[in-house]
Amino acid sequence: MIGYTSLGTNDLSRSGAFYDALLAGFGAQRVFEQPDFIVWSASENVPAFSVHVPFDGNAATVGNGTMIALSTASRDQVDALYKKAISLGATSEGEPGQRHESGFYAAYFRDPDGNKLNIHHMG
Repeated sequence: MIGYTSLGTNDLSRSGAFYDALLAGFGAQRVFEQPDFIVWSASENVPAFSVHVPFDGNAATVGNGTMIALSTASRDQVDALYKKAISLGATSEGEPGQRHESGFYAAYFRDPDGNKLNIHHMG
């Protein structure tokens, strides 16, 4: 059901560089770009990810309780992408680890604009 997710940014260039490096770990690359937004995807058949300068011209702000969760192929990929995000300037909101007995293995971080993301693997 999800076509794409979008996060606000106050610095499109910085955000673009951050997500270029991070989303490459999912096999994603820029697929569309305008002066006020960038879209990444791994293929035509999967949801895309985007960052936008707010349309209304006001500053982008972090949504309280808002989080984007990105699914990975393995626990090793969770570990690697979390380390990559931190090295790119993200701040930790929870190091990689088992979160539930169901096999939910996850890490949490905030991007340079303060948006919260989760990367996880089930199993």
